[in-house]
Amino acid sequence: QSLGLPITDEQIQEMEANLDNIDFKMAAEEEKKLRHDVMAHVHTFAHCCPKAAAIIHLGATSCYVGDNTDLIVLRDGFNLLLPKLARVISRLADFAEKYADMPALGFTHYQPAQLTTVGKRCCLWIQDLCMDLQNLERARDDLRFRGVKGTTGTQASFLQLFEGDHSKVEELDRLVTAKAGFQRAYMVTGQTYSRKVDIGVLAVLASLGASIHKICTDIRLLANLKEIEEPFEKDQIGSSAMPYKRNPMRSERCCSLARHLMTLVMDPLQTAAVQWFERTLDDSANRRVCLAEAFLTADIILSTLQNISEGLVVYPKVIERRIRQELPFMATENIIMAMVKAGGNRQDCHEKIRVLSQQAAAVVKQEGGDNDFIARVQADPYFSPIHKQLESLLDPSSFTGRAPQQVAKFLKEEVRPALIPYQSKMGGKIELAL
Repeated sequence: QSLGLPITDEQIQEMEANLDNIDFKMAAEEEKKLRHDVMAHVHTFAHCCPKAAAIIHLGATSCYVGDNTDLIVLRDGFNLLLPKLARVISRLADFAEKYADMPALGFTHYQPAQLTTVGKRCCLWIQDLCMDLQNLERARDDLRFRGVKGTTGTQASFLQLFEGDHSKVEELDRLVTAKAGFQRAYMVTGQTYSRKVDIGVLAVLASLGASIHKICTDIRLLANLKEIEEPFEKDQIGSSAMPYKRNPMRSERCCSLARHLMTLVMDPLQTAAVQWFERTLDDSANRRVCLAEAFLTADIILSTLQNISEGLVVYPKVIERRIRQELPFMATENIIMAMVKAGGNRQDCHEKIRVLSQQAAAVVKQEGGDNDFIARVQADPYFSPIHKQLESLLDPSSFTGRAPQQVAKFLKEEVRPALIPYQSKMGGKIELAL
């Protein structure tokens, strides 16, 4: 109307007055008859708006309705997920800060490695999620509107409506795009926007799924080690057969659903690959399933992970015991350096430690005993010059390097600033249903 088409205020007011007056029963009957969902609703809407019936859907195509709506939904879906992801990061950041200094045994290849801290390990999880936060923001902001492009993307129908005035067609495209809340529209489309857009959307959600799967796998492994557990309710039952079980079922649920989320990106990949020319309809049913499922799956995984991160339980004594079992071997280099400073020979000391450590390893592996390497060092007169230093040489905090400082710097300079846009939505714990 604003660009000069003969559309009356009365017609517009009639349509506005009936926006929520949807006769779904009639729409279903129309679709059964017409075998076309959009036209079923065009007829239903026209029934409510007899004065506007003649201009409803004028110059448009089903994909003008469907694709533009999908892009709005995708954008709004990201806006629902982003605060949830930010809340998870915030909860984990609080956990990392609390345990930034607590030494813990690190693992490479799931074999004992140099010490880290509980907080530093959590920062590995947070960093992945911060990448996901950036990826989701970028995917949302990269979305454009399909706009007003016509049946094969040429805008021919609108050029005809405006009697060959190209500037009015371009202005219509711009106005509709702005009204939908988008900064830009895709400059070229077929009947649909490129299905590669859906790949980009689901790829970042699949990547989020991979991050959460890794985090929850770590939690499951730590639960087996009895170092850290997810929340476990007072009356919760871990197993119907084994009353003592404390299964990490929340983390297992996240892993289970994350696998589903990661596989969904295969749908748009294949859909984009088989789109013929300006479009074919074999994309439609697939997209109605995979796009919605990806957002719904990501949503419930984030809710579950928030619940986990708000109730993580740490068992310091177990963590300390595991360190005591492994630290003596890790301290051998420190012992050698101390002996050399006390006047010893590096090669002689190395051989002494090699023999004693092999004996201690045999006690652990063959006899099932505790690591008695330090006791052997204390009993050997050769090491008497450093016997009084052994306690300080075995202080776990001296083996964690800059882990506490890394946690503080990372949270201050990268994590907290990334959460600023979501500060108003950080409140409220989440309780899970079954």
